[in-house]
Amino acid sequence: MIATSDQLGHRNGLGLGYGILLALVQGGALLLALAHPAHAWWLSLTGAGIAAAVSAPHLLENTPWPWTIPGLVAHAAVLLLLSLRVRTPSACAALAASVLIPFLIELAAGAGPYQGNSFLAPVLFSLAVVLGSTVRGRRTARIDLAEQAALTTVERAQRTLLEERGRIARELHDVVAHHMSVISIQAQVAPHLTGNPPELAANLAGIRQNALDALTELRRMLGVLRSDDTDNPHGPQPTLDDLDALVANVRGTGLNVTTEIPNRPVQPLDPGAQLALYRIAQEALSNCLRHAPGTHVHLRLAHTDDALELDITNTASTTPAPPSPGSGHGLLGMRERTTMLGGHLTAGPEDTGGYRVSARIPLNGLYAAYSVDDRSTEESTA
Repeated sequence: MIATSDQLGHRNGLGLGYGILLALVQGGALLLALAHPAHAWWLSLTGAGIAAAVSAPHLLENTPWPWTIPGLVAHAAVLLLLSLRVRTPSACAALAASVLIPFLIELAAGAGPYQGNSFLAPVLFSLAVVLGSTVRGRRTARIDLAEQAALTTVERAQRTLLEERGRIARELHDVVAHHMSVISIQAQVAPHLTGNPPELAANLAGIRQNALDALTELRRMLGVLRSDDTDNPHGPQPTLDDLDALVANVRGTGLNVTTEIPNRPVQPLDPGAQLALYRIAQEALSNCLRHAPGTHVHLRLAHTDDALELDITNTASTTPAPPSPGSGHGLLGMRERTTMLGGHLTAGPEDTGGYRVSARIPLNGLYAAYSVDDRSTEESTA
């Protein structure tokens, strides 16, 4: 503002008052460009055009015109701030107007004692616009990349969830298919155990046919889920009775594991519930092997009046954990299984440096629909 007012007031012959007023306009435009660059560009160009037009008859020898040197630099700064905020076509339009209007004023004024600088303005203004547009383009690209990365993370999480649910569905498919097969076999052999009365035989035949139809539909709908299951797809699914073997297998790797099972349910649990609890314990112990070698692990399975509580806690690791090739589905799968049974799961680090996984599952609906004697009969029939 000081430099512009000096040049306009003395060398351009406008006087100090008009020089300060026009310098305030151009200097204020530079400040306004920090918040509203489009309005600032109009203000800066208008101020520069008025100053050039009114000072044309009063120029001294070799006076820079139609731009003052400070005004040229200030308008380039305004263009730079404008190109950082608007799209490149709009910035190019502002550049063209900034070059064309002073050139037309100089063309209309004709030859004079001034030192024309219309040739310098396109170079300086173009550099400002190119720099601003480049910076804006890079900033936009970074924002787009961050949004794409966030979208990819969400899609990966959804895919992981679907994969885990598919794995759970495969296991439940085995459990349901097994029991539907048992129903079919029992209905088939029952008439031979009762002397084969006609009505009973017809009813049991209907039961068997319904079981076979349901089993066929179940295999048709869910059998495709076995397409990526190569680990003994037709083998029996584990139950809570296999927990001891699981712990013994983990101990065989060198991990120190202690168990605490103060009581067990009097009634047998539903096979799906037993499978889910077994898989939660299996995944938690596997995480201890992968991420906390050399620790002490305590597994507790408690049966209260209204819930089953499974708690796996490990102490702080004594040796650095090697890089894990796991897919990161472990905690997600445990939560899915717990939610499926109407319970909740908490997992997180302990204040002592260890880690704890705790699942609480209500017992409502988890008991099998047969007694212990019925279960023995079913197994013998199968």
